Amino acid sequence: MARPEQVLLLEPQHELKFRGPFTDVVTTTLKLANPTERNVCFKVKTTAPRRYCVRPNSGVIDAGTSINVSVMLQPFDYDPNEKSKHKFMVQSLMAPPHMTDMEGVWKEAKPEDLMDSKLRCVFEMPNENEKTHDLESNKVMSSSLLKSESSTLSMKSMVSSLDDGEVKRIMEECKRLQMEVQRLREENKQIREDDGLRMRKSTVMTTQHSSPSSVTVKEESLSIKVIALIVLFFVIGVIVGKLLL
Repeated sequence: MARPEQVLLLEPQHELKFRGPFTDVVTTTLKLANPTERNVCFKVKTTAPRRYCVRPNSGVIDAGTSINVSVMLQPFDYDPNEKSKHKFMVQSLMAPPHMTDMEGVWKEAKPEDLMDSKLRCVFEMPNENEKTHDLESNKVMSSSLLKSESSTLSMKSMVSSLDDGEVKRIMEECKRLQMEVQRLREENKQIREDDGLRMRKSTVMTTQHSSPSSVTVKEESLSIKVIALIVLFFVIGVIVGKLLL
């Protein structure tokens, strides 16, 4: 009895192409799509299991979804005169409702329930120009990685060069500046309160004339202190920035 037609849609349909050089693992992707309204069990098999690593090599594809299977060819000595005889087969069957044991389903499946598709493996070697381009691309990527790593290491070394004494001194200076700012805030608040009291003493003319000049002197002194603190914050920020960069 003829087997039913494969319900899964394979991409690619007939060939799995692997592009050299084959001195390292070469990976190609096989897409399996399930256009039906039922879940489908699948298995991916090969005639050369020691030469390939397949992930995932089995599973269930839900209705209306797809899955990507990674087929990884292990490194080997490529001979252009030797034709590849490796083949893959995608086997599938309709999953029963409320399936709990997929392996049991495969064992109990009848031959007429199984569907399969076969693909052959094709090995391709890049020409000399493509090899040169690939080598240059690899060199550029390696150079970029080395520069990134060296800049990271230099930053770490500069940060580590700060001894505990310098860090402690900077922290103490910041704490002192915070206390100074708090003190100036309280002084400014007190000046405003004093100014309110003087304004209420409108019956004493001398107090009215002397108060603005006193407030002006104090405000000028306060402005000078604030400017000095801003400059000091800026200098400390520049020093800390240079140490950390």
